[in-house]
Amino acid sequence: MYAYLIRRILATIPVMAVVAVFVFSLLFLSPGDPAAIIAGDLATADDIARIRERLGLNEPFLVQFGKWVFNLMRGDLGVSIFSNLPVSKLMLQRLEPTLMLTSTTLVIAICAAVPMGVIAAWKAGTFIDRGVMLFAVLGFSFPSFVLGYLLIYTFSIKLEVLPVQGYTSISKGFGPFLNNIILPSLTLGMVQAALVARMTRTSVLEVLAEDYIRTAHAKGLATHKVLIGHALKNAAVPIVTIIGVSFALLIGGAIITESVFAIPGLGRLTVDAILRRDYPIIQGVILVFSGAYVLVNLAVDIIYTFLDPRIRF
Repeated sequence: MYAYLIRRILATIPVMAVVAVFVFSLLFLSPGDPAAIIAGDLATADDIARIRERLGLNEPFLVQFGKWVFNLMRGDLGVSIFSNLPVSKLMLQRLEPTLMLTSTTLVIAICAAVPMGVIAAWKAGTFIDRGVMLFAVLGFSFPSFVLGYLLIYTFSIKLEVLPVQGYTSISKGFGPFLNNIILPSLTLGMVQAALVARMTRTSVLEVLAEDYIRTAHAKGLATHKVLIGHALKNAAVPIVTIIGVSFALLIGGAIITESVFAIPGLGRLTVDAILRRDYPIIQGVILVFSGAYVLVNLAVDIIYTFLDPRIRF
């Protein structure tokens, strides 16, 4: 088991190296000049050249990449071109809203989707099953920003029970925090819940056709024990897999959701940085998001070893 874990951990190193090269290359080759944006519309070519030299943007690609990697290995993500503040400091200031939004979304999506998928598999072919599948199709097809505006219109404007936008830290009370986070979490969790519910139904339905499930029923075990203790347990590997895969959708959706609900998180920071061509912030955020995705997949691989001991070998 330990050899398997070590192999999986070591495999993340080349993945992150490729991600680092891709992130830096993509932004280096992208159109737009931050020096021209900083200089303004009335700047001369000499003014732009001086700014490019000060920022090191006129250096060759390999020189810039080498300096970036060297600083990265020391934990330095660079300095924002516009605010002149360390990127790591700016990201730490925005980390809590994004972390709480994604965590709350995952909790809501998993707690809603797994029971729905199990019940749909148990009641396969009934109106309950068709209802869950309809939810899955609509949830995966509906744009998150449209759902966000619909929820704002319904609960904030019409019913006036929830705030339209903003974020309240959990340190200021769980009630105010929940009041602000519930609509963004529902918006972002729709796709996650639809994806997990569909995979849960498929996996559990396949397990319910096995002989040992019929044996469990024949022995007189209660339905909930068969569904949870036998069917769901043995169908857990593909469910955990889809939860890990959906984390990528969660990261992308967080950027849109934070913009819709004016949440001052990493997604909003990314959008602002892209508009201003603030390369160090864009590189730092993409690298952190990519690292988080790699770590989530590593955690999924580790969970596999507990769900199915055969994977250890």
